[in-house]
Amino acid sequence: QVQLVESGGGLVQAGGSLRLSCAASGRTFSNYVMAWFRQAPGKERDFVAGIRWSGRSTDYADSVKGRFTISRDNGKNTVYLQMNSLKPEDTAVYYCAATWNPVVITQLAREYTYWGQGTQVTVSS
Repeated sequence: QVQLVESGGGLVQAGGSLRLSCAASGRTFSNYVMAWFRQAPGKERDFVAGIRWSGRSTDYADSVKGRFTISRDNGKNTVYLQMNSLKPEDTAVYYCAATWNPVVITQLAREYTYWGQGTQVTVSS
């Protein structure tokens, strides 16, 4: 049974930083894409960043490029999202997601099979 468990959310002032973690378990994640999505109240769940479990490929939403960095530690089965220069508009529930896809890092939420429970990130102005 695949489990994705997020941690690291919280309240931070604008301009500050947070690091989210996603601990993955339950299977081997070769050829999987791991991603972070976020959902603000009343809005759709949007792609933030993605990384392949093998190799170096990453992808980012335009809104976070240059501020957020996704990385992984295969030995710990953990994916991270380092968030710097946070803005109030980054406030949302952040979700970790995983899907088998050996070709592309998809940005479509409907194409992800596994999801974590979410962690709240609140950025005050």
